[in-house]
Amino acid sequence: MSDPLERVTSFAEHAALVFGDMSLLRTALTHRSYLNEHPDLDWEDNERLEFLGDAVLDLLLAADLFRRFPQAPEGELTALRAALVRRETLARFARILELGDAMFMGHGEADTGGRERPATLCAGFEAVVGALFIDQGLFAVEQLVSPLVDDEMDDARDQVAGKDPKSHLQEVSQSAFGVTPRYRTIRSEGPDHAKTFTVQVFLGDDVYGEGEGNSKRTAAQRAAAAAMARLTEQPPAETVQPAQAGEGLTPNS
Repeated sequence: MSDPLERVTSFAEHAALVFGDMSLLRTALTHRSYLNEHPDLDWEDNERLEFLGDAVLDLLLAADLFRRFPQAPEGELTALRAALVRRETLARFARILELGDAMFMGHGEADTGGRERPATLCAGFEAVVGALFIDQGLFAVEQLVSPLVDDEMDDARDQVAGKDPKSHLQEVSQSAFGVTPRYRTIRSEGPDHAKTFTVQVFLGDDVYGEGEGNSKRTAAQRAAAAAMARLTEQPPAETVQPAQAGEGLTPNS
């Protein structure tokens, strides 16, 4: 086993991180598979720090986006934050820091591609954020994260702008209100070869949009677009309540 302190110090220097307590960074870099192979070590794995880092990133990015885009509605800010904290984006940040190479990881995990696995890299990056927050506070985290976000922002905005309405609505409604949109076909008119469908989309018990189209899919997309427009123009004053059981809504499809 290589000297743990040397590995941690080398990573900190490469990532331009300064830690008062290097054991925090060591913990952030420790995958649980490593402790399974070294049960004699009195280390902790990085899962608790991952939990903390996830919350710190949400707060930091919410504040950053709020300042960057003073005219953006809540729905757009929520979608942008979701794009920036999704697994693939955070894994990309981890690769920029070469975090995978620095992690303490069991041989089996490493041999099966663990050092490049997006879920593992994402968790490792969140753990480093959590460790840095404990060691030096939010400003130090901002110094690490802001340059990474700057480089990612254009792609995130393009992703949000190009997202189909149903996906966009689902992401926003789940992030902001904790509910999944539900769709109901309320009308089907015309001959079989030229039917027109009308679909409503519900958030909780309330209809948030309605759309028509020559297929249920098209009508649902238009209903979702109408719901996004409503959320953008007039966000709900209260938290959306989940739909009551038994109301017969069809799941998102």
